[in-house]
Amino acid sequence: MTKVILFGLLFWVAAASAQVVPLKAEDWIFKPGAVEFGDSAGVARMTILSSQGNVVFRHGDFSDGTIEFDVVPKDPGFSQFDFRWQDSTETECFYFRTARGAGHPYVMEAVQYAPIVKGTMWWDIMAHYQGNANFGQGAPNHVKLVISGRRMLVYVNGAAAGSGRPTLDIGELEGNTTHGSIGFSGQAIISNLVLKPGKVEGLSPVAATDPMANDPRYLRHWQMTTPDSLAPGVDFSYGLMPGKAAVWQPIDAERRGLINLTRKWAVNRTHQVIWLKTVVHADVAGRYNMRLGFVDEVWMFINGRLFYTDKNFYGQPIAKTPRGRLSLENAMVELPLQQGDNELMVAVGSNFYGWGIMARFDDLDGLTIERTADGR
Repeated sequence: MTKVILFGLLFWVAAASAQVVPLKAEDWIFKPGAVEFGDSAGVARMTILSSQGNVVFRHGDFSDGTIEFDVVPKDPGFSQFDFRWQDSTETECFYFRTARGAGHPYVMEAVQYAPIVKGTMWWDIMAHYQGNANFGQGAPNHVKLVISGRRMLVYVNGAAAGSGRPTLDIGELEGNTTHGSIGFSGQAIISNLVLKPGKVEGLSPVAATDPMANDPRYLRHWQMTTPDSLAPGVDFSYGLMPGKAAVWQPIDAERRGLINLTRKWAVNRTHQVIWLKTVVHADVAGRYNMRLGFVDEVWMFINGRLFYTDKNFYGQPIAKTPRGRLSLENAMVELPLQQGDNELMVAVGSNFYGWGIMARFDDLDGLTIERTADGR
């Protein structure tokens, strides 16, 4: 034990500039039989054989800097890299969607950043943090991540199309962790793993400006209930509608206008529903267009009357563009508003990864919506 602690201290002292991470069994935590260690042409390699479980570096505590490695993604699903790892329920992730992206440089979901918070990966509510990449499975692909505070740049096989642009430019890292270990999951061959703590290449630690921050059309301020369960085989029940004794609490939109229910209530793989409500004032009665993003189900009511229901199930024919992720591309809804104040109530159902909604009117001519505390 003393030797391990001493090694960890020496590792991070030496890492003031750069440190090659050892790819030896004694330096990693993994399930028995899940990993093989060896070398090829004098280059140390770590071969992850199992798609199940994480392979985590034993030493050190990484926060900001540059991480580089070579990877041959072999998993039929995902090859994932974790950083600022606290445990399997709290970490930041970058990963390859191997089956979709390998050899297909223009597939938009080839690579993605997503946090894991309270044991739930947010991939389906973070469609804006996925993109295309030119990588394959026949030879190592070079990955470089520059991490600084709330920002991250990702480069796969050099700059995008030789332009100097990163493969992914993450405006805000959205997980809970700010430091931790590093690790991998999914079948892959890893080599040339190097950490450069503090080397951020001038990248600001401050989150980039929300590109939707100045758009007043988003419904950003709601009241919400706590989750309730939907019985197996029940699509929806009016008996679930909140009564007069229901307790409501405020929830405001996060980045890009997202009402992120997963931040507060992680999906526990049972069918659950949360109610949201807000007020929309119309100067004149009529039908008003609203763009709606949601996962996975919505039932919408105006002044107590059901007027819209829809589902967005990943991997099913009913999945919405973009391939079952939450986006304003999911749906366009006409709200039948009466003159004066209208109570808009939405039941949001899910049992699959992230859940939430995003709502934006086409314009606000004749409409007034509730604002957040800072006036948005």
